[in-house]
Amino acid sequence: MNIKVVALSVSLLSLGMAGAVQAAETLTGSGSTAIQPVLTKWAATYKEKTGVETNYGGGGSGQGIKDIKAGLAGFGATDKPLTSEELRKDHLIQFPAIIIGIAPIVNLPGIEPGQMVLDGKVLADIYLGKITKWNDPAIVALNKGLKLPDLDISVVHRSDGSGTTFNFTDYLSKVSPEWAEKVGKPNTEIPWPVGAGGKGNQGVAALVQKTVGSIGYVEQAYASENKLAYTRMRNAAGKVVLPDLKTFQAAAANADYGKTEDFYLILTNQKGAESWPITATTWVMLREDAPKATNEEVVKFFRWSLTAPEAKREAEQLAYVPLPDGTVKQIQGYWKSKLGL
Repeated sequence: MNIKVVALSVSLLSLGMAGAVQAAETLTGSGSTAIQPVLTKWAATYKEKTGVETNYGGGGSGQGIKDIKAGLAGFGATDKPLTSEELRKDHLIQFPAIIIGIAPIVNLPGIEPGQMVLDGKVLADIYLGKITKWNDPAIVALNKGLKLPDLDISVVHRSDGSGTTFNFTDYLSKVSPEWAEKVGKPNTEIPWPVGAGGKGNQGVAALVQKTVGSIGYVEQAYASENKLAYTRMRNAAGKVVLPDLKTFQAAAANADYGKTEDFYLILTNQKGAESWPITATTWVMLREDAPKATNEEVVKFFRWSLTAPEAKREAEQLAYVPLPDGTVKQIQGYWKSKLGL
């Protein structure tokens, strides 16, 4: 095993103690690009407080799973959970770190963020290649009063192993029997019927940004950061909702990790009038057989991320939903039972 955690000195101060921190340590992680904006923010604040640096490589959920299995990172992050059988096979554990919202984004002349409305069936038909024009009657019917151009739709998807893709296609499978039949089960990589690929959330955002007539899907922070025209969606209750903190929280309110094993729970297409339909979770993975000091430092970082008021505030400012206190207590019990921490 080659876990790249370099301990240069040992911290003698707990996170709750004020004053300078004597540690200079680097944690390494890779995986989900959906969590990357808030993880970057957390890492900067945590370093100011503790001196501990966190190097997070992103690369997509598939990369995070590969790296933690190979022992190439101190932690991996994924938007696609592993089953308990998969975890046990590779001596891994996983716990949720944050709730995210995935939003369709479009690049159309004159269309502003939040103006366009889509539903699951139309979205699936676009990604199946059945709807090819922006003025298709099915899109027009959802957007009465909005002037839509006679323009070809350029479909953009992820090119890498992606948990964002897993949740996006999980949603399409739930709302479109035709998608489920033709494309198959949701996964981090799928045989896309149409479209071009971008690497990571940032790659999809960049490709949509430069392609007039395009549509893609990204974690909402990327849509906001790049000032892209995210769409509204008609949800499972038939209500039209915006991708924002309120609708992500509404979907997350249905999450009951206490009834799951290893926190395996998918949040797409949740019930509720205010629920965003493509709400998801990012999980963090650790190796049970990693050096205890390595896991201890990773757990310290995420204990702060999950509980510190400033960390929660930073997450919400980027439209991420912090986990409820009850779930955090379950995670702390899980750390104790699995890692003795």
